[in-house]
Amino acid sequence: MTDIGARIGVAPYAELTFDAEGDVDRGTLDAATRLEATDLLVFAHGWNTTPSTATRIFDRFFAPFPGLVGQGVRLGYVGVVWPSIRFSDELIPDFEAGGARGALGTLGTLAEPDFGAALEPGTQRALAGLWPGREAELGRVAELLETRPESEAAFIEFGALVRELVGVDTAITAAPLDVPAMFCEDVLEVCRAFTDGLIEAGALPATAVGEQGFSVGGRLRALWNGAKELLRQATYYQMKKRAGTVGEHGLGPALTELAGRRPALRVHLIGHSFGARVVSFALRTVPDGARHVKSVTLLQGAFSHYAFADRLPHDKGRGGALHGLQRRVDGPVVACHSPYDTSLKVFYPLASRMAGDSAGLLGFDARWGAIGHDGVQAVPGSARLSLDDVLRGGVPEAGCVSVDAGSVVRHGPAPSGAHSDICHEELARVVVAAGRMGR
Repeated sequence: MTDIGARIGVAPYAELTFDAEGDVDRGTLDAATRLEATDLLVFAHGWNTTPSTATRIFDRFFAPFPGLVGQGVRLGYVGVVWPSIRFSDELIPDFEAGGARGALGTLGTLAEPDFGAALEPGTQRALAGLWPGREAELGRVAELLETRPESEAAFIEFGALVRELVGVDTAITAAPLDVPAMFCEDVLEVCRAFTDGLIEAGALPATAVGEQGFSVGGRLRALWNGAKELLRQATYYQMKKRAGTVGEHGLGPALTELAGRRPALRVHLIGHSFGARVVSFALRTVPDGARHVKSVTLLQGAFSHYAFADRLPHDKGRGGALHGLQRRVDGPVVACHSPYDTSLKVFYPLASRMAGDSAGLLGFDARWGAIGHDGVQAVPGSARLSLDDVLRGGVPEAGCVSVDAGSVVRHGPAPSGAHSDICHEELARVVVAAGRMGR
């Protein structure tokens, strides 16, 4: 097995690896089980991440922890690696060497800029891995994005190709209610909504629309930027489903097995973006009465802010996807959120809105909000704190806690904004406070 610990500045360290169906690499689970520690930090990366990038993010995020914990705490570190996909035009916030503030650099030379609406070569390779055997469809998608024809028929063809790639039946007349509206509504309106979102997020100038708007004969070519965003969000739709599978059928059972082999080990789950979904869905398979998960910290979580609610505000007969599961944690579930995360503020609600919603795609609707945008919602008794509150006084010992981390999670380029601006000592201190590991 590769000596992955040589690439990480903390020790002991192991990576826990899962495939798309949630099957764990047994060798990595054995390695994680052998870590000598009292407390195990288990961190799942998010969307738009390759394995090598994930390892580098783990290294950055874990770096402050040795100096923050109490004398009786011996930390072990685990990076959860699961198959994600990276659009290579997106910059990833880096750290200045030794600095405490996110810089707008990149981790190495990961971005391929200046492709506009066209697909970068790295992205084309990633899409081919996500949808194997669909080279013809992907080739046509890439051709349309590169040539940007000013034709409604071309947009209709593009929308049909995207639906085919994600497995939405294009022959149905009535859209199923569990399919996002972006796959079922008029494709021109969907691309317009995403183009508007790109303008709002600062990724496109307002002048991209032009005086004639998006009408045929106007600046219809600008809509291809929204079409590319539709394709990006389609991959995230796939990643969202995969993250839940990896959490429930992979990480959860792996943690239960680990607890059986190391019953005294205290586990602290950390997840970023869709990795927050991974660690949260792992709670579904934590046995009732189990006490091995001592805290959960969600960093810019890309799932519903109503996930832990027993009753949805707009549908009292239903609960959130994770309702009540905070009670399977022997400690708090802490959700860090930031208003500077435009990925969750702007695009997550657009991509999450379900077909059949009479409100359409445009306009704010609380039903489709993300936990990483405004924290836990509709859970009575849950605490809402500022980051300064937590750094001064800690967090409650149990239940859901929302922490406004906008004082540090605030930097990042368009269109995602601060979504990946998570490698801060202050956030490490939140994890330490949640796990009661401090000095």
